[in-house]
Amino acid sequence: MPITVATWNVNGLRARREQFLAWLAEDRPSVVCLQEVKAAPSQLPEDLVTLDGYWSAWHGAGGYSGVGLHLRRDVFAQEPAFSHPSFDHETRIVTAEAGDLTVASVYVPNGGKDFAAKITFLERMRDWAGELHAQGRRLLLCGDLNVTRTDQDVHPKERKPRAIGQRPEERELLAQLLAQGLVDVGRTLDPDNEGLFTWWAPWRDMRRRNIGWRIDYVLASTPLAARATTARVLTGVGTSDHAPVMVEIAVEA
Repeated sequence: MPITVATWNVNGLRARREQFLAWLAEDRPSVVCLQEVKAAPSQLPEDLVTLDGYWSAWHGAGGYSGVGLHLRRDVFAQEPAFSHPSFDHETRIVTAEAGDLTVASVYVPNGGKDFAAKITFLERMRDWAGELHAQGRRLLLCGDLNVTRTDQDVHPKERKPRAIGQRPEERELLAQLLAQGLVDVGRTLDPDNEGLFTWWAPWRDMRRRNIGWRIDYVLASTPLAARATTARVLTGVGTSDHAPVMVEIAVEA
């Protein structure tokens, strides 16, 4: 059966609890990756801590960061092994191992306050993905990477060559990450869409006008990406400044 993989920067899960649960009940993705949860597990209500029908891991310490990763139990029969790679800081990545598959929910630093830390995170994530590729593991790396791949991923009105998220050194590191046997599924399935965005600044009606950036990704190992059939940005879901991205892959978990 196909699996569906979804990633969403919720920009504060407690503020969008009802939106999240309504979307989850409707779409029931096989894999759910969340970023910017902005809560420690102890701060979440019980119906979020133990999501019905999912193996769940919450990794947060309050504040502005935090990630979640959830695998549907009827798709993944055995409980996955959840962990955090050594380069994790500020609760920005949680991973799950299920057989030869590794799934990661990632929230890359924005870089506005500490650009060097963002570069270091991207470098270490690239190296980690390369190690998994060398081991022959399949990888689904999903989340808010806070980098646009090319100018195509930024509305013309928002293109600024030295803006963080558009700088050449960031884009080069994203290209190096993809070179570790990964495919940008969203762009591969929709290569010519000049309006394919996932984040919009929360002012001047930017979302309705679709003046945005594409910074949320589902990256998949080549064998998985080859079986991907659809990739959608769910622009009608929620009030976060990001929209969920959902990909369908025609393979069994």
